[in-house]
Amino acid sequence: MKLAWRNLSNDRMRFVVTIVGIAFATFLMIFQGSLFTGFVRASSKVIDASGAELWVVPRGISCVEFGSPLPQRFRELALGVPGVASVRRLAAGYVSYQKPSGQRESVFLLGADPGNGKLPVPLLSAESGAVLTETLLVDESNADKLEVATLPLAVEVNRQRANVGGIINGFGSFLGAPYVFTGYRDAVRYVGLGTEETMFLMIQVAPGGDVETVRQALSARLPQADVVTRSEFAFRSQFFWVVKTGAGGALLTAGLLGFVVGLVIVSQNIYATTMENLEEFATLKAIGAPANFVRGVVLQQALISGAAGALIGLLATFPLVQLTLRFISWIYTPWWLPAGMIVVSLLMCALASVVSIRKVIAIEPGRVFRA
Repeated sequence: MKLAWRNLSNDRMRFVVTIVGIAFATFLMIFQGSLFTGFVRASSKVIDASGAELWVVPRGISCVEFGSPLPQRFRELALGVPGVASVRRLAAGYVSYQKPSGQRESVFLLGADPGNGKLPVPLLSAESGAVLTETLLVDESNADKLEVATLPLAVEVNRQRANVGGIINGFGSFLGAPYVFTGYRDAVRYVGLGTEETMFLMIQVAPGGDVETVRQALSARLPQADVVTRSEFAFRSQFFWVVKTGAGGALLTAGLLGFVVGLVIVSQNIYATTMENLEEFATLKAIGAPANFVRGVVLQQALISGAAGALIGLLATFPLVQLTLRFISWIYTPWWLPAGMIVVSLLMCALASVVSIRKVIAIEPGRVFRA
């Protein structure tokens, strides 16, 4: 370790450049990983928040954002299935929201029956469970965009009267169109569903009931629809947004580019450092140092650089992610992501040292005695 440190500190400028490259690569991988993780999490946020054990969705529908009508009678049919405790409805769709300034904004409106887990519904009070009519809830991250400065705020939705009655948190939109929540009956009216139509049914299984048994019974009763568990529907939504739209691939590609950039920078600098100290390595071999010892010195040089760069990159990531939250509310950095990226950074440095190790092992010990 001491010899490795001396080799690195002998040319401090190159050492600094190596650390900066690794720090940048580490930051880029964590930041892009946070965007990717947040995107995946946001793409199924509505489904995960519902708390429903089963979903009845139109056949072939992959996500809440692109729903289609179901017959309203499916709700009554579902209630008649043994093991079903409750059936709550969700209507959703893109609507035109008129701001106080008169400008119009496309928003994604969702309205659910009360009691759907953590899905926001404008209630008169938690005790009464009564839903406020013509009332909207907007996420804090979109309040400025929708010109919500004071409450209540009179607006229009699809040229119909509405009022913004509350601000919520945790439902920042990844779509570009803000999420707006209301009661189910108002959502049906604003979206323009027919009186005999609904869109999604959320099923709670009776205590002690078997979810899979109830799912099979519902599928037999409602063959024109898909009956899926909450986790299955969440995966459908994530797969659609991440894979089929290509958005997830773009974020993953950017993260891989960070790894490649770091690998190239570290390889160049570790190789240059090794070449500068080639005579020292030849001396070590000439005095009988085993090959594993020489390999260890080169590897230690790479890992020292990697540890220092990864730490700096990690320290830079958290304040910048917090700053980004002001503009991208759904970005998310789970605890395992930075820990994993530090391991990846050290692995990157170890891979970068391979070429240098091969060069050192191939050196002739006798060159140190040549004039």
